[in-house]
Amino acid sequence: MVSVQTQDTSTPDTSAQDTSAQDTSAQDTSAQDTSAQDLFRAAYENRYTWDKNFPGYRATVTYRQGDDSVTGHAEVTAKFKPSVTGIDDETARQTVHGQLHEVAIHRVRRTFEETHGHNTFRLGETDDSGALEILMGGKAEGDRYKIRNQEVCLVHRHIHGVVVTINTFSSHDTGAGYLSHRYDSVYHDPQTGEAKGGRSEFEDLYTEVGGYYLLSQRRITSATPDGAVTQEFTFSDFELLTPETA
Repeated sequence: MVSVQTQDTSTPDTSAQDTSAQDTSAQDTSAQDTSAQDLFRAAYENRYTWDKNFPGYRATVTYRQGDDSVTGHAEVTAKFKPSVTGIDDETARQTVHGQLHEVAIHRVRRTFEETHGHNTFRLGETDDSGALEILMGGKAEGDRYKIRNQEVCLVHRHIHGVVVTINTFSSHDTGAGYLSHRYDSVYHDPQTGEAKGGRSEFEDLYTEVGGYYLLSQRRITSATPDGAVTQEFTFSDFELLTPETA
């Protein structure tokens, strides 16, 4: 009986403690993952999107670069399909169409599960501004985001064979979700980290039409080997589509 007590004192059986510690660690990791997912979900669901009743719209669009400008007509259908007409210069028309396409795809409303159901989430570092890093796993392995004030303020994402990094500096509060106001973007090679082109700075302005926020102006200033190039897209004369006008 004494030997049993001596054995217990000198070489305590830690198997139960080890199991408990492992369980606690697993619980902490699970809680952290849940917290990261909840934080990211809240920011994702706080984005401004168009609802299922979105009718589509038409507008006049003017595209300026340097001393050159063209004017035409832009349309986004109720199914979020963009089109640009009335611009003869095909390069300019495609440029306007590309921006309209970017606007439309970011207004599509998808559930969190539809977009991120195959991803996992882990908490990263908190930067000096208070933005909290979210590290992605699963289908989005290698991507990361930052969340501040229930908004995504950084996107670092692998897409179409490149890595895009977007920092958002300010936003519009629509009362039904946020829209980015000032932000930048830069592209890198995912293997080498080499920059693909220069940094671009964006400023977006919106107009409320019939309960929907529509892009009224986008200004893009991009760094190029020949210096900064500024493009400006201005939308006006908005008209929501109806069954008669669609």
